[in-house]
Amino acid sequence: MKDNTTTYCAADALNDALVNAGVQCVFVNSGTDYPPIIESWAKCEAEGRKMPKVIISPHEYVALSAAQGYAQITGKAQAVFVHVDVGTQNLGGAMHNAFRCRTPVFVFAGLSPHTIEGEYDGGRNHYIQFIQNAADQEGIVRGYTKFNYEFRSSKNIQQMTYRALQLAQSEPMGPVYLTAGREVLQRDSMDIGTDINLWNPIAPAALDDESVTTIIGALSKAKKPLIITAYSGRNPNCVGELEKFAEKLAIPVLEVNEQACMNFPGSNPLHCGFDVSGFIEHADVALLIDCDLPWIPAYTKPKAGCRIFSIDIDPLKNDIPLWYLKAERFMKADSYTAIRQLHMEFDRHPFLMDKSLVEKRRERLHGIHKTQRASWEYKGKDEEHITPEYLTVCIREVIDDDTVVLNETISVRTIVDQLLPRNKPGTLFGNGGSSLGWFGGAAVGMKLACPEKDIVALTGDGTFIFSCPTAVYWMAAKYETPFMTVIYNNQGWNAPKKITSQLYPEGFAASSNEFYASLAPSAQLDMVAQAAGGAFAKTVTDPKELLAVLKEGRQAVKDGKCAVINVMLKPI
Repeated sequence: MKDNTTTYCAADALNDALVNAGVQCVFVNSGTDYPPIIESWAKCEAEGRKMPKVIISPHEYVALSAAQGYAQITGKAQAVFVHVDVGTQNLGGAMHNAFRCRTPVFVFAGLSPHTIEGEYDGGRNHYIQFIQNAADQEGIVRGYTKFNYEFRSSKNIQQMTYRALQLAQSEPMGPVYLTAGREVLQRDSMDIGTDINLWNPIAPAALDDESVTTIIGALSKAKKPLIITAYSGRNPNCVGELEKFAEKLAIPVLEVNEQACMNFPGSNPLHCGFDVSGFIEHADVALLIDCDLPWIPAYTKPKAGCRIFSIDIDPLKNDIPLWYLKAERFMKADSYTAIRQLHMEFDRHPFLMDKSLVEKRRERLHGIHKTQRASWEYKGKDEEHITPEYLTVCIREVIDDDTVVLNETISVRTIVDQLLPRNKPGTLFGNGGSSLGWFGGAAVGMKLACPEKDIVALTGDGTFIFSCPTAVYWMAAKYETPFMTVIYNNQGWNAPKKITSQLYPEGFAASSNEFYASLAPSAQLDMVAQAAGGAFAKTVTDPKELLAVLKEGRQAVKDGKCAVINVMLKPI
């Protein structure tokens, strides 16, 4: 075997490329494919060379969720290193989440060595490497990545790393997947010493002049315009720009699709909720901004003659096979840039607006907002069971406007959205996909990125189990990333029960109340976190004790440890 302490190998080049590109963390779950990388990191430590912070992740799903959370809160791609085909498979639904959430992540996996008789250094030397030799390892995740590539040469590993990160961070952003065998990682390489600014992601795209003119013309004549968005707030600057634009024209804004971020201040009187029903049927112009599905056609749709315009970084949803939307114009543009363009155009031509019409609309919408909020407000008291509404109100009492809320409550998501409004950019995040359990790793990643942030994660009991909690809370303790988790524990999967009841309201499942979705009797979920990472753990059943326990949990986090509050709701 070659002495890797005296040569500059491909593993060294990969490390230096990630450092040069600004990658702060590598979330790693390694195996027999990693000796060159492990040796390279040890050499960096011994020689005082720069390297990303290596975060050991006992489960790959948590590793990728943490990298996704880090990127969601900072916009900066991080790296995830996993073990050959089996480690790639263990990423599981986290790849779906990062892809659907359009989050940049650099995922690297080793390959089973491709030599067996000593032809090259790094060849196979263990039984396990034979059975881990997959015919198409990249195919495991190909449908959920922007770019797949095997490092075939040790000499250009840095160039391909920069290219992969450039692709990951270009809109629509997403994960990339790179692989290499030990033979390549161990070979001599070179540090190309490039300026990373020569590999920048593509610049934000703007609207063409005709689109600006068309949209402005439609909005200036509209009596009941509407803005619908789902993820425009991924860029925190877009929140304020959208708010200014909506205020100028008095246009109601709705957030849909279980938004993965905070897009529009909930307290703004033009915020009209999370359901387009009751609005889209009457709108004469609908402006869709970064929105995958503005409405579900089976339940509601625009009235005939409504002019629909879609501005999106991904307007045609190329990776969703069955998808279509009847819009007058689809425009691929950065939402922040596009809204600024529209705003400036109205500033240049203020005479286009009928100010009396705008003010009448503003007054009407303020009334709708006020009535809507009054109907949402919690009115219960002295209940026998803790309800999702009461729990959410109590959480609202123990956090503030700066608290970062991770909402993965699923079946009670609407209740949380309504009773826990967020008003500051970057204070609300969601999964972005449908593989449940993201919240745990994401909280660790966000806390690593922003230690000063106060993070509260809300989840259901089923989702808590999906999060691989032993890995989550072990990592949180080891890397000092405390956060509070509140479990809305209804002892089952409520979503399949609700959907089955909708499809078969008089069916056998509904009549027998057997939906094969019960998780009763509930495991002591909070104690899992205590055992794995010394978390403050408490189960609450009495409504009278809830607020005090939540405050205890908040104090535990301030004292430097995680808190998991397992709140027992009425079983489904």
